[in-house]
Amino acid sequence: MSDFPISIQVMHTFYRTYGKRLVDLLVTLPILIVGAPVFLLLALAVRWKLGAPVLFRQERPGVNGRPFTIYKFRTMTDRRDAAGNLLPDGERLTAFGKFLRSTSLDELPELWNVLRGEMSLVGPRPLLMHYLALYTPEQMRRHAVRPGITGWAQVNGRNALTWEEKFERDVWYVDHLSFWLDVKIVLFTFLRILKRADINQEGQATVKYFTGSNIKSN
Repeated sequence: MSDFPISIQVMHTFYRTYGKRLVDLLVTLPILIVGAPVFLLLALAVRWKLGAPVLFRQERPGVNGRPFTIYKFRTMTDRRDAAGNLLPDGERLTAFGKFLRSTSLDELPELWNVLRGEMSLVGPRPLLMHYLALYTPEQMRRHAVRPGITGWAQVNGRNALTWEEKFERDVWYVDHLSFWLDVKIVLFTFLRILKRADINQEGQATVKYFTGSNIKSN
């Protein structure tokens, strides 16, 4: 039996089913309209500093693992070696790209994904499609909700966490999703951005790939 009163359970169920999407739209639409000049200036800066295309596009798994195309401002160049192979991320990530990542400005185009209903403002981060085959059944539960621009793992360690720790926080969020938790995560996100904390894993320019977990599910 749940420890929450019936009224709280009903409120949480309504928010999970209807309210969360409504909040996403009420917040995202004004930001996209009012922030259009800022987005345009950022796009021009990315074009000038990093070249074309301005947007990074990639297929990512959404709710229930359904694929969608995520949009971000690009943060790396297309520099290649003599054989035509892309250089390592650390060599393609410029100072301007690091600035975009540390301030999370590269994530702004994801508001379009939120408007389309593919993402939410808050939820587990959408990762790579091939990770789906590597998750334990418990870790796969992170896809029970829409992925988010920010999430519980992002305000509780972000890239300083191990993959297993991230997934534990993602699943915890799925089980405890509520309006007030989302508000808390958004507020903590702004604090993290101001501090520019936990941007990269130690010794890495970006993030190490997930290659599977040694944790066995029950």
